[in-house]
Amino acid sequence: MAKKTYRIFSNTNDVNSSKLTDRADIDEKYKWNLKDIYKSEDDWENDFEWLRNSIPKYKTYEGKLLTSAKIFKECLLFDDQVGIKFGQLYLYAMLNRDLNLAETKYQALYQRTILLSSQLDAAASFIKPEILAAPEEKIWEYCKQEEELRVYEHLFKNILRTKTHTLSSDKEEILARVSPALNVSSDAFGLLTNADIQFPKVKDENGKLIEVTHGRYGAVMYSLDREYRKRFYKSYYKPYMQFKNTLASLFDGNIKASVFNAKVRNYESTRNAALDNNNIPLSVYDNLVNTVENNLEPLNRWCSLKKKVMGVKSFHSYDIYVTLFPSVEKKYSYEESLDILYSALSPLGEEYILNLKLALNNRWIDVYETKGKRSGAYSSGTTFGVHPYVLLNWNDQLNDVFTLAHEMGHNMHSYYTGKNQPFPYAGYSIFIAEVTSTLNEALLLDYLIEQSKSKEEKLFLIEKHISNIVGTFYRQTLFAKFEQTVHEKAERNEALTPDYLNELYGTLHKKFWGKDMILDKEESFTWARVPHFYYNFYVYQYATSYAASEILADVIKLEGKPAVDRYLNFLKAGNSDYPINVLKQAGVDMTSPQPILGITKKFNFLLDKMEELL
Repeated sequence: MAKKTYRIFSNTNDVNSSKLTDRADIDEKYKWNLKDIYKSEDDWENDFEWLRNSIPKYKTYEGKLLTSAKIFKECLLFDDQVGIKFGQLYLYAMLNRDLNLAETKYQALYQRTILLSSQLDAAASFIKPEILAAPEEKIWEYCKQEEELRVYEHLFKNILRTKTHTLSSDKEEILARVSPALNVSSDAFGLLTNADIQFPKVKDENGKLIEVTHGRYGAVMYSLDREYRKRFYKSYYKPYMQFKNTLASLFDGNIKASVFNAKVRNYESTRNAALDNNNIPLSVYDNLVNTVENNLEPLNRWCSLKKKVMGVKSFHSYDIYVTLFPSVEKKYSYEESLDILYSALSPLGEEYILNLKLALNNRWIDVYETKGKRSGAYSSGTTFGVHPYVLLNWNDQLNDVFTLAHEMGHNMHSYYTGKNQPFPYAGYSIFIAEVTSTLNEALLLDYLIEQSKSKEEKLFLIEKHISNIVGTFYRQTLFAKFEQTVHEKAERNEALTPDYLNELYGTLHKKFWGKDMILDKEESFTWARVPHFYYNFYVYQYATSYAASEILADVIKLEGKPAVDRYLNFLKAGNSDYPINVLKQAGVDMTSPQPILGITKKFNFLLDKMEELL
């Protein structure tokens, strides 16, 4: 049951290989202080040895975990101690590695940590099955006898509620052994799309021949050169169209594995199995998809407005992301952005801002891009006993300001959770993880719109808000509907052919965007390129988190302190309760259509403002 830290990524790519500043030339105040984790690498090595030497101790509890309350307590406290030390060990190795991916010393340190992790997991693997095998009344009786066991009561309830879906130890072992085979489709998809597929070359805006890549695709869709966008878009999809049968087979294989796991574990459906991990009711998923499908008018309206402002006869998927207001260009220094952030997030209260300054002024953030450093941005998540860290690659762009706000949302969530919860609950579900990051973005966006000096700048920022709604809310809900439909078809033992997948995705795309969207045949192949479809019912959480964060941001600005207090309690809650309940206590009920309708209402409000300004 030993826990690991995790990173929450905003954007990650391969390390940037272009000429960059050497790390030695960056001022210390812009670099992580990793001595907050370990004063020296000798200290890291000491903990590594302690953990390695602790592995045999698990054997002293195996088979007799519940023979007495005292032994039960000792084992769980020991396992927590292992989890705490491992979390810090992993964090130190991971952060050092990401500062220079070319540095083999820290790659080795990280690999040693990963190997140790698997050894610890194997040693502790008996704990959950032995808890499940014991009579429930014995668990609760032991909690009465040993006060230190009471902290685990919610953890025990969560384990015990899955009892009907946990198999006998011999069957669990078989499932564990077959697991690598069930992951083959997902692994093969990753290798095919990231390593083996050869993309064609196209001419860029200047007539230079360049190779199509995944990374360039996102950037090119913002290009002001429409013909270039079209060329790149069509070329990007060519390999997916060429390998449609292979990709459909991999897609089908991944879903078959999901169906197999759900049936073996006695779940009614793959969706039940996926959502049960965090005890999320199916009604949350249904509420999202059904409410959005019944309120597509704002997205249809945006499509029509954008087509009109662009002055084009037909609107295509390669027109979705390009800005209507390209003249608004502004540089943002890191220091200037800190002041903006303090002002924008001031509705969250003095305590939040003080903790934000604690992080930003004490080297919890690694700010600038340097040679060998991992690109993109992430928050390290909760590591018990150590504050969280944030990786940035600052380039003085507006997107950097939003990335900082986003990652500091995660950072403060992890900080509050780690400070206020015991180790077993010092983390949080991905279902609520994106609430805190997108809430910060919402407050920042509102602030920038209020502070904008010109009509053009205000329009640009309103458009950014609209784009966030389109990309994080509507698009992810479209994905969620697609996922639900294909899984249900597979559960009826019906074939998932390339033609069927194309027809389904194309129909949904056209339905969501409305009459003004031209359905290019390439867009129908989107199912073939989205890696999140291999995570099984993951994407809906982006949409629910976005809806929750927008509601919370509005309520915080409207109510003030009462709403802020509820939000801070939300940040402190961690895994002490199920995520749907934690969110309800903050003031958002995701089983209700109201948060979803709130986004559609805000979308229409933003469109009204844009039309008024235009």
